[in-house]
Amino acid sequence: MFTGIVAAVGQIDSVKPAPGGVRLRIAARELDLRDVALGDSIAVSGVCLTVVAFDKTHFDAEVSQATLDCVAGFAQGASVNLEKALRLADRLGGHLMTGHVDGTGKVSRFELVGDNRRLVIAVPQDIARYIARKGSVAVDGVSLTVNAVDGAEFEVNLIAHTLAATTLQNLRSGARVNLEVDMLARYIERLQDVAVKKGLKH
Repeated sequence: MFTGIVAAVGQIDSVKPAPGGVRLRIAARELDLRDVALGDSIAVSGVCLTVVAFDKTHFDAEVSQATLDCVAGFAQGASVNLEKALRLADRLGGHLMTGHVDGTGKVSRFELVGDNRRLVIAVPQDIARYIARKGSVAVDGVSLTVNAVDGAEFEVNLIAHTLAATTLQNLRSGARVNLEVDMLARYIERLQDVAVKKGLKH
């Protein structure tokens, strides 16, 4: 589990072919790896990856082709948001996230509003139904609050601190971003489906 509070911005130093996908070599930069062990989970721009090797400055993770087909931002040289898995004693500053990306969205607008930025993202219909005004959404692993929803587009506000501490400062119109919807929305939908099916049986 993760919170969407980015701990550091790293960089993908290499992308090499691996059985069933690729192996990433990621420069951790400001992310402290001293308490990391093999098999630990680290969210890389919102995608939960397993550490398969590491040293003081880098870690390696393998990504399956199935994951590559539904995420963005894993090119060599790309900057990535990094967050280690949540511990029970940690503060929950964002919202609970699994690191299982639901899909990608496309930046429609990225506009200056004073010192902040207004970010509008277009999403597929199968993801749009889970996004609600004042609800939570993860964009490239960053926990954000939805300010407005208009059909298959939603809007968030990025404060100066978020821009400075994450890769979101580099977004441009047309860019693809990884999205994870609030897990509560999925559970509510599932409970409603069960309730409807039970009602139909009676």
